[in-house]
Amino acid sequence: MSVRLYTVPKPINEHVLSYAPGSNERKRLKEEIERQSKMVVEIPLIIAGKEIHTEKKIQLTKPHNHKHVIANVSIAGEHELKLSVEAAKQAKADWSDMPFEHRASIFLKAAELISTKYRAFLNAATMLGQSKTSYQAEIDSACELADFLRFNVYFAESIYREQPFNEQGIWNRTDFRPLEGFIVAITPFNFTAIGGNLCSAPALMGNTVVWKPSNTSSLSNYFIMKIFIEAGLPDGVINFVPCEGSNASKYLLTDTDLGGVHFTGSTGVFNTIWKNIGNNIERYRSYPRLVGELGGKNFVFAHSSTDIDTLVVALVRGAFEYQGQKCSAASRAYIPASIWDEVKTKLLAEIEKIKIGEIEDFTNFMGAVIDEKAFDRITSYIDEARKSDDTEVLCGNYDKTTGWFISPTVILTKNPNYRTMKDELFGPVLTIYIYEDKDFLDALVYCNTGSNYALTGAIFAKDRKVITYMEKALSSAAGNFYINDKPTGAVVGQQPFGGSRSSGTNDKAGSALNLYRWTCLRTIKETFTAPTRVEYPFMSKEDI
Repeated sequence: MSVRLYTVPKPINEHVLSYAPGSNERKRLKEEIERQSKMVVEIPLIIAGKEIHTEKKIQLTKPHNHKHVIANVSIAGEHELKLSVEAAKQAKADWSDMPFEHRASIFLKAAELISTKYRAFLNAATMLGQSKTSYQAEIDSACELADFLRFNVYFAESIYREQPFNEQGIWNRTDFRPLEGFIVAITPFNFTAIGGNLCSAPALMGNTVVWKPSNTSSLSNYFIMKIFIEAGLPDGVINFVPCEGSNASKYLLTDTDLGGVHFTGSTGVFNTIWKNIGNNIERYRSYPRLVGELGGKNFVFAHSSTDIDTLVVALVRGAFEYQGQKCSAASRAYIPASIWDEVKTKLLAEIEKIKIGEIEDFTNFMGAVIDEKAFDRITSYIDEARKSDDTEVLCGNYDKTTGWFISPTVILTKNPNYRTMKDELFGPVLTIYIYEDKDFLDALVYCNTGSNYALTGAIFAKDRKVITYMEKALSSAAGNFYINDKPTGAVVGQQPFGGSRSSGTNDKAGSALNLYRWTCLRTIKETFTAPTRVEYPFMSKEDI
């Protein structure tokens, strides 16, 4: 038998292409967008490697052109969901027994396919299905997804190499086993990379997975599943099952062999999942691991010493890139009165330049929000703010005639506890509270206590003493904290992502910490010189 001790390739973050005019990547992507726009993809379930088309389907349309159908998605019911669980259970033994280097190779190959052969393909699907610009799609479905796959392999190897200390004559070992049972991955619409990571991270550690993607991101997520299969993923290791959330709760989360839930989405849904599992706790073989990356009410807090141009760029990009549909998007800001007039002038001038429309036009900065439900919810807050005595809407309008378009909206409030300073809107709406410079300390308290969320936040100042103070005062307000930068754009391996409070379990995707959650440790002690007598030395009689 050969001895195999391998070192995986040390990853570097995937280079972000610019898609500038005249570039080869721009030409290829435009051609792929045109090709896919002419297609209507029939998206099946994939269970135990087999494609299953169901009678119940939903239509996917471009969010920025909701009359243009791009896919029909098969929806799993009770029968198919139970099949997916059985497929995951059946695949478990062979997959967990597969040597790590072979599991790792599958996902490393998938990363290569994503960053080369399928780069334009996956980016185009993300743009059309989720209304992302070319740049937002590039940093998501190409770069971040490839980074997750490569860095997770690197982190997993480092975990497996961690071993305990030994005494003379004893060899202590740690066995990092997968969890018993199967994992349910429930993924959101807003990041293609999150879909790919939430199902593949547990699988890398030897677990098998039932993957419920967001129905609205099923196009890009289906293509990820196909890429995993092309990379060599065995049947049943990941099972792709778009379905209604209520059915996922009923048929997946109540199974005796549920090992864990890997979730990204709203706080309300995760709370429901946690309650349901708690109510069924006696039926599980093991306590299910619950990992959730949830909502945010992310802040930008400026001091009077701030560089105003830097602040304005951070507000615009942080609040309005990808229509504010990022967990990390800036949605509330605290600005001192002494600089507000200049900030306001420059902020509104930058917003005036923003083009919004179909993402096929590369000159647009923004596309549409994901669907009509999101459109109606976000615009209801804007309408309410227009009527409130506590607020003034400085800019912003909306139109759903052809697509779910909401333009950059800025609300000015004199109430630091106004609804849009507290509620997660998940859209292109930024609410600003102006504080008197003398009330700087009080404003920090408002920022720290004004929201139940604690995902991301940014502070802006030139004065280092002030920066130090703000960093400490807001130490619990954000899991990802930025100094003189926008509160979005976390990079795998550089800024592991996650928050606390109502923002989740803070298990930091993009780091080894997340992968630990998908392992069940066994400590092994082997003794080479075992004792041969029951009595201990202290029991001997003393000489008198």
